[in-house]
Amino acid sequence: MRLNEIMTAGVVTAAPETSAAAVARLMHEHGVGSIVVVDSAGSPVAMVTDRDLALRILAPGAAPGSPVIEHASRPLISGHPEMELHEAAALMVQHRVRRLPVVAAGRLAGIVTLDDIAVRSGDLELAQKMTQDVIEGALPQFYFHERG
Repeated sequence: MRLNEIMTAGVVTAAPETSAAAVARLMHEHGVGSIVVVDSAGSPVAMVTDRDLALRILAPGAAPGSPVIEHASRPLISGHPEMELHEAAALMVQHRVRRLPVVAAGRLAGIVTLDDIAVRSGDLELAQKMTQDVIEGALPQFYFHERG
């Protein structure tokens, strides 16, 4: 299975100079947990997640009016439409990302999330394993310390 078979084509985007507060509003309005930051030519350059908003903007007290590009996750890890699902899964686990923008000819074509992989591929085992691997990589202290 290839990414173009399971990706979501309608991706919510924002310009680099968009304020962090405006990006949060976009997420709320569209019911999404991430926004792809695109340059003036429509090429994806970064991603901002709800986690980025909480940990990189709100928690440290950054100005909500600051340009979102200052707080975005970079470099952007992306796939291409013809990429095989298992190759994309390995890329996501390697980079500990739950969302993978899909880029064709330098332009944003869609996005694939762990949820997409679980629901649209029908491979629940792969999705469960990926989720575990991504979370373990992002939160090693949770998995690798003694619990009392």
